Amino acid sequence: MFLFIEMFIYFHDFCLSFQEVAKLNIAQIENLGKPYLKQTLAFCWEWLQGKELFQLQTSGSTGSPKTIQVARWQMQASASLTAQVLHLQKDDTALVCLNTAYIGGKMMLVRGLEIGMPLLVTEPSANPFQNLKITDKDFQFGQYTFQSLDFIALVPLQLFTILKEEKNKLDSFHKLKIIVGGAPVNAELENLVQMIPNPVYATYGMTETVSHIALRRLNGKERSSYYQVLPQTSIGQDDRECLTIISPVTNFEKVITNDKVRLIDEHTFEWIGRVDNIINSGGIKIQIEKIELEIDKVLAFCQVFRRFVVIGLPDDKLGQSAVLVIEGEPLHQEIENNIYTLLKINLNRYEVPKKIYYLVSFPETPTAKIDRISIGKML
Repeated sequence: MFLFIEMFIYFHDFCLSFQEVAKLNIAQIENLGKPYLKQTLAFCWEWLQGKELFQLQTSGSTGSPKTIQVARWQMQASASLTAQVLHLQKDDTALVCLNTAYIGGKMMLVRGLEIGMPLLVTEPSANPFQNLKITDKDFQFGQYTFQSLDFIALVPLQLFTILKEEKNKLDSFHKLKIIVGGAPVNAELENLVQMIPNPVYATYGMTETVSHIALRRLNGKERSSYYQVLPQTSIGQDDRECLTIISPVTNFEKVITNDKVRLIDEHTFEWIGRVDNIINSGGIKIQIEKIELEIDKVLAFCQVFRRFVVIGLPDDKLGQSAVLVIEGEPLHQEIENNIYTLLKINLNRYEVPKKIYYLVSFPETPTAKIDRISIGKML
């Protein structure tokens, strides 16, 4: 049943073959120390036992967070389509550094189990390369040595940290393919990835689509502003201009998203923003992502490289007004003035944030997304 049973899953201090994982029992898994070890091996054990249905927690991409049921074959289809597009193959080495309690991390495990890729599993952190030791011909992961790193999935913060702190290590992995998802890729990060030859793709997807259903090349000659859907995937729009998806990974049922898009053709779309990320200010509907795109450019011009969000706060006159929240200590007044001056060039008076707030550290969701709801409650 399992073609790659002699493949291995590696942790920093020990490794197990897929066959050895299949022979574990729940008590042995529960006795492991760190949660990431237990949740990773528990899922792999269930997969290797042939479990057919899995309960997954959504992040709220298509509504309120909820638990959904996904069939094994849907996850297998997702892994197969990704392997087809990215040319992943048996014996490619994959680094798993996402939280395996959620779909992004789980699908990295499924890809390894189904394709036959050795899996290097590390506890999720901002810098997943920090414990890799590079030599002239290979690299070390814990006590184990490998010839190459071939595939990795990251959130934007992880990729940004690697490019800022570990680019010398990244330069050593000539065959590495990178996918990045979980949050939008900002202009600064997209500029940084132009410095590396490794193919980097932004992903579009959610729990309901069993990870990504579309990819956008971020660098190189194939760089694009548009997402290309995976094979066997049909897309459309509802009356809100939001993306609809039918695919093997959706069990051939139509998934209606809350993402406004512009359809380029039957395989290609441009992501505009979340339909529920609308601020109604004085009767004018403002798309948050549009404002954030301009702020991203302005902050980069002002040499301010920090995380930020735009949210709508109650306003006695306008109903809601847009405000900008920047992570870190307050900026100098002169810089703030420059930000406002530049934003007024390309945004109308309702779109220009009414006020700038600062938080020392942004709250995050378990999947490393900025928690906008919590930020709004903190102001």
